[in-house]
Order: sequence, then structure tokens, then C-alpha cells
Amino acid sequence: MSVVAAIVVVAFGLLLIAFTGVVFVKPAIAERFLMRFASSARTHYVEQGARLLMAAALVVLSPTMWQPKIFWLVGWAIAVSSVALMCLPWQRHHRFGERVRPVLFRHLRLYAAGTFVFGALLLYAVFAGGGTA
Repeated sequence: MSVVAAIVVVAFGLLLIAFTGVVFVKPAIAERFLMRFASSARTHYVEQGARLLMAAALVVLSPTMWQPKIFWLVGWAIAVSSVALMCLPWQRHHRFGERVRPVLFRHLRLYAAGTFVFGALLLYAVFAGGGTA
């Protein structure tokens, strides 16, 4: 189970870092990707399912990671927020996205820098952890 969780967390960390690269090389592609979030019921539930998978992987892997309590808490925070979003009609998530996207796109490089830091932190936490995955 821990090996699968480690694969999920490492893959997610690498995806976050790759997304940062896309933002700086081809920002239009990154914007199109972000425009799809919560654009339909299907994308909303796929997004929440992916978040739940990542959250579960973080919670399972956290005991072997660097700063296990922090990553356990982050995993649970992602899980709880995902379940809360799944309980709301997807249109509310879509409306929220419509309001947030203009600000996000205006500061996309700053957002990408944060995404890079989180992805790098995930990778560091996995590979510098106290135990083996």
C-alpha cells in the first residue's frame, strides 16, 4: 500500500513541477487546462476524485515522510475539502471558479511558483523521509 501511495505522491509532485514549466513556457496551455476545472459535472467529480486519491496517498504515506504530522494534516485537509465539494452541486464550484480565475490568471506565474514549491516539497518529503516507502 505504501509503495502505491509513494508512486501517487511522487507523480503528483512531478505533475506540479511540470505544470510550472508549462506556465512559464506556454501560459495559454496552462490557462486552457485551468479553464476546464469544474466546467461540467464530470470534470468536477473527476477533479475531486483525483484530489481524494492524492489525499489518501498523503495520509497513508505521511508516517514515512519528512514532517509526517504536517503531511498527514495536509492530506486530511485535501480530503475534507474534496468531500465538501462533492456534496455541493457542481455549478457552485463552477461559479466560484468563474470568480477566481481572472485573479488567478493575472498572477499565474506567482501561482506557478507556489505550485513548484509544493511539488518540490512533496518530493523532498518523500525522499528525505525517515522510513522507506
